[in-house]
This record gives sequence, structure tokens and C-alpha cells, in this order.
Amino acid sequence: MAGAFGFKGCQKIRGPQIRGLLEAKDFFLFDCDGVIWHGENAISGAATVVNSLIRHGKNVVFVTNNCTRPRENYVHKFSRLGFTDVMLEQIFSSSYCSALYLRDVVKVRGQVFVMGCEALRGELLEAGIPCVEEADDPDATIYNCSLAPDVKAVLVGHDDKLTFLKLAKASCYLRDPECLFLATDNDPWHPLSGGRILPGSGSLTAALEVASGRKATVIGKPSRFMFECISSQFRGVDPAQCLMVGDRLETDMLFGSNCGLDTMLTLTGVSQMEEAQEYRNSDLTTNHSFVPDYVVDTIADFLPAFEELEEQTD
Repeated sequence: MAGAFGFKGCQKIRGPQIRGLLEAKDFFLFDCDGVIWHGENAISGAATVVNSLIRHGKNVVFVTNNCTRPRENYVHKFSRLGFTDVMLEQIFSSSYCSALYLRDVVKVRGQVFVMGCEALRGELLEAGIPCVEEADDPDATIYNCSLAPDVKAVLVGHDDKLTFLKLAKASCYLRDPECLFLATDNDPWHPLSGGRILPGSGSLTAALEVASGRKATVIGKPSRFMFECISSQFRGVDPAQCLMVGDRLETDMLFGSNCGLDTMLTLTGVSQMEEAQEYRNSDLTTNHSFVPDYVVDTIADFLPAFEELEEQTD
């Protein structure tokens, strides 16, 4: 993988090189968790970078596999953390893209069984997609519970209220080969404070894949579909003019590679330089898709480049 300026993969860049990227690229795609913020705290300088990009006429979108909150909640969070110029149409979550896929691509005719949180169900309902209502008796089991007759898709996302009954029901629906099997994303886990981790949607999807003997179609990163959603809503998106900025090699960098985008790893999240270098030096060519074109410590490294551009225009 090689970036637009001829650097070898995994090249750490600063000042003039970042400024060159800012001048060369028209479209900036950012992951959120670990890039823009940690939980309820913005990464230092991130708001200034994003606001400056927008004010300089750049297209900025946010691509997140987090399906646990509606897009409106993201807008409120951005505003609360000082990102004053972010609008709803700039936010592409795996739950929103899943709703678009079901409505516009496969044009599902029937109900969707959601193995996920309320925010995911909400995105589907907002798009006019009916979801199976969970109304089982607390003592119900897979032996005596009711099964909806017209389920045409099973969608798996993050579900912190997952039960064995939900898993069993989803497995039953997927016995029908005409029932679609979709997953918002395949993230295996997410970091928490104190060294703890939170199992991700990918771990739930894996369980259902084993139970059903089927493979899920993944909607979020690293699938190309998320980029196709962006391209359908923004005119003239040229992959060569895009930069994908993320913190996870196996998700964000692979997404960029799959979509033909230059990629940048920021070291404020999950993946670190040593892992990227291991992938770069691997004998397996498939591992090279995980290698970023560029690396920065934090997106705050963009700030000196903006200062130089401001000085030029004064």
C-alpha cells in the first residue's frame, strides 16, 4: 500500500506532509471512538480539527460501527463536545446503513428479527422497516415460545440484553434459506477503562453463525457498503480524493483498502504502530490490507498544518 505522496506504508507524518494531504484531499472520513473521542471526552484538539476542515470547505463524514445510539444522539454528542458544525447527514452508523440496505438494496418484504439494542430497532422503524415485537412470557423457552410467521431477515448488532432465547429464535428463523442473515459489523470487542473489554457485535454474530451454519453479510466497516451509502448521498465522491482516518487496523484500515481510499492510523485508540509494522512485514499479502498509508499520534497533529494554511491566506 502506498499513499498519494509515495511514502511506504506505515509512514509517520507531520507538519508539511500533513499539510500536503489537507491540500490534496477533498473528503475526510473519520471513525469516532478512539479517534474523535474516548467515551464522553473529546480527544484533545479533535473539535478544532473537524471544525477547521469543514470551514475550509472539505467534506467530512463520520463512519462508525457503533450501533447503540441513533444518529440524532450523535449530533447532540458532537455539539456537546464542541464540534459545532457537524450535521445529521454527515453521520453514517452501521445501524443507519443496515436500515438503508434492508430498505433500498434488498427491499425486504416482511419483518426483521433484531438481535440488538433499541437504537438499532429504532433506525429500522425510522426507515419504515417492521421489526418483530418481543412479547414473550418471562418463563418462555424455545420449546413453547411463539415464532413470527413472516420474518424475512435476521439482523445482529450490539445487544447487552442478549438471552439464550433470542439466540435460539434467530437460529430458527435462519433455518429458512430465504431469510437474510445480516450483521451491523464484525467488531470482536471494544476497550473499556481499567483493562476490561466489552464483547462486540462480531462475537454475537459468530455465535449465531455457529448455531445456524450460515455466514452473515456484514454491513458496516470493513464492508464496502458503508462507502456506497456515502457515495449515494454526496455527489462526486472520488476515492482518490478521500482519506480514511481510524484507530483499528482490522476495521478502519481494511475498510479504506477495500474502498480504494488512502488511510491514516491515529494512535489514540485500539491499534498501535508495532501491530501495523507487523502486518507490513508479513509474508501474507492479505495482511498488507491492514497497513495504513500514514500514521499520526493524534488527529491534533493536523493543527500546525491549519496554522500554516491560515498564515498563507492572511
